[in-house]
Amino acid sequence: MTSGLRRIRRVVQAAFRPVRGRDLSLHAAAITFYGAVAVAPIALLTIWLTGLIAGPDRIRRLTGPAVASMPDAIGADRVLAALLEGGLGLTPLLALASLLPASLYGEGLRRAFVSVSHPPGPDEQLIGWRGRILLLPVLASAPGLLMAVLMMLPLTTGLFDTGGWSGLAAVVLSFLGLWLVLSPVLVWVFRIVGPARPGWRATVLAGSFTAANLSGFLHGFVLFCALPLDLGIPFGGFDAIGGVVAVLLWLFLFHVIVLAGYSATLALSRWQRRRGSLLPWRTAH
Repeated sequence: MTSGLRRIRRVVQAAFRPVRGRDLSLHAAAITFYGAVAVAPIALLTIWLTGLIAGPDRIRRLTGPAVASMPDAIGADRVLAALLEGGLGLTPLLALASLLPASLYGEGLRRAFVSVSHPPGPDEQLIGWRGRILLLPVLASAPGLLMAVLMMLPLTTGLFDTGGWSGLAAVVLSFLGLWLVLSPVLVWVFRIVGPARPGWRATVLAGSFTAANLSGFLHGFVLFCALPLDLGIPFGGFDAIGGVVAVLLWLFLFHVIVLAGYSATLALSRWQRRRGSLLPWRTAH
């Protein structure tokens, strides 16, 4: 094995050392449960707040081409259209009621991160509430992040409909845009929502790399929705059940990537701290 391959192997082993001996799949499944409860309220709240800022008609105009170009093999276009109308038609009372299940996602992330980083200590008596509260800034910034994505939609959907190299350029631009939107979210989640407080440099590097992986993963989910699959075959022909299970499976894999990224963040942060502690010693000699 060459020195380069050995170095890559050591880096990968170090990145996953924090989750060694722990059931990563079990923790990802736990976050998936919280995410399944919170994903619709988070989406509805984000669309509602964005509609208040930019106006419902503008949101419909920006999202119209994207909804029309969504794959219809398993009804992704109908689900997205219904979600948009549901969010834009939300009342303040319903928005307030959606806040509690939406904040549950922060609790799920915090609990999983505590289990991955270190055993719960005396300072983690309120794990759930800390996670919920620390996620609120992300929810507050969600309309701005969504608007950044929506502003790109007319360009990317137009290029994609053209086909050829323009279609490839649309995918690249969409990937880069989603990567830039997800990066600050993951940096906040890894540094603030998680209990370990890794260094900022490690958090930015690992968080940005994880965001790139998630951006590609989400584009893969759109491609999956375009495949002419009969998802109801394993469930006695019930397509609705097959669709829900497929979404949950993708959500589970999404959280496996998130936990792996958090583990890599902790490992990189510890390595940078050890390296920094050696610098004065080297200088002195």
